[in-house]
Amino acid sequence: MTMTALITHPDCARHEMGSHHPECPRRLSAIHDHLIAQGLDAYLVPYEAPLVTREALERVHDPAYLDELWASAPLTGLVHLDPDTAMNPDTLVAAQRAAGAGVLAVDLVLGGEVGNAFCLVRPPGHHAGRASAMGFCFFNNIAVAAAHALAHHGLERVTIVDWDVHHGNGTEEIFRDDPRVQMVSIFQHPFYPYSGTENPPPHMVNVPLPARSGSDEFRQVVTDLWLPAIRAHQPQLLLISAGFDSHLEDDMGSLALREGDYAWATHELVRCLREITGGAAPIVSMLEGGYVMSSLARSAGAHIRALIEA
Repeated sequence: MTMTALITHPDCARHEMGSHHPECPRRLSAIHDHLIAQGLDAYLVPYEAPLVTREALERVHDPAYLDELWASAPLTGLVHLDPDTAMNPDTLVAAQRAAGAGVLAVDLVLGGEVGNAFCLVRPPGHHAGRASAMGFCFFNNIAVAAAHALAHHGLERVTIVDWDVHHGNGTEEIFRDDPRVQMVSIFQHPFYPYSGTENPPPHMVNVPLPARSGSDEFRQVVTDLWLPAIRAHQPQLLLISAGFDSHLEDDMGSLALREGDYAWATHELVRCLREITGGAAPIVSMLEGGYVMSSLARSAGAHIRALIEA
């Protein structure tokens, strides 16, 4: 059994984008309540997410974009950055906590204080580009974590796994020209954000899946494409963009994964990483999508249980 950190902060629930927006504060409480109901909270080491530093953000985001984001933050009401992505007065702090959680998680895992970590945070991040907010995302949390591992800890190879129903276009944009950071992903295609299929570089293992693809297709991708690519890259750290909107019950997309698939994939990734490192399996997982509360909670719970069992 592995010591697993659970990193979160109450500020992450204060960001709201409207009463009917699917990316809502209840996402966090649904997962947290499920962890308690399943008795998993007793096996987790709790940490509060810190505020991310400007230095950490500027490793992956243009300074001018950050200045613009700060200038756009409202004192009251909502300010829309795109039709789906809005800021309220608490958004910037929530986003800083979400990105800061990834930085802390990397420090904890690489420092040997815990074996792995799950960041129960929002807003999500994998659509945020170097100079753009989109798709509910402001800072690219997983990219901030990866860049911190490279710059602060001196790592040479990192792998990002993304099983969200939507392609992590922001993550790909940020690391497209940096072969130190491998990305392996699935996503529904054709589907928002309509990217990921046009000549990705070799270290971007993007696997588009048609609507209604389920367990068999996903597990074949992991076995035949992801794991061989990860072994070839030999990462020193694995980061997961854990989007659970690829679940059968999630109406944000049309893939058909089940909670058991996320648990299985987690176990396979742990086993692969242990082969590479000769023992440790340093993994940092960060919440991305997932918008139907029941399937979100069950899926995140299955994934976290697998991390604990690692």
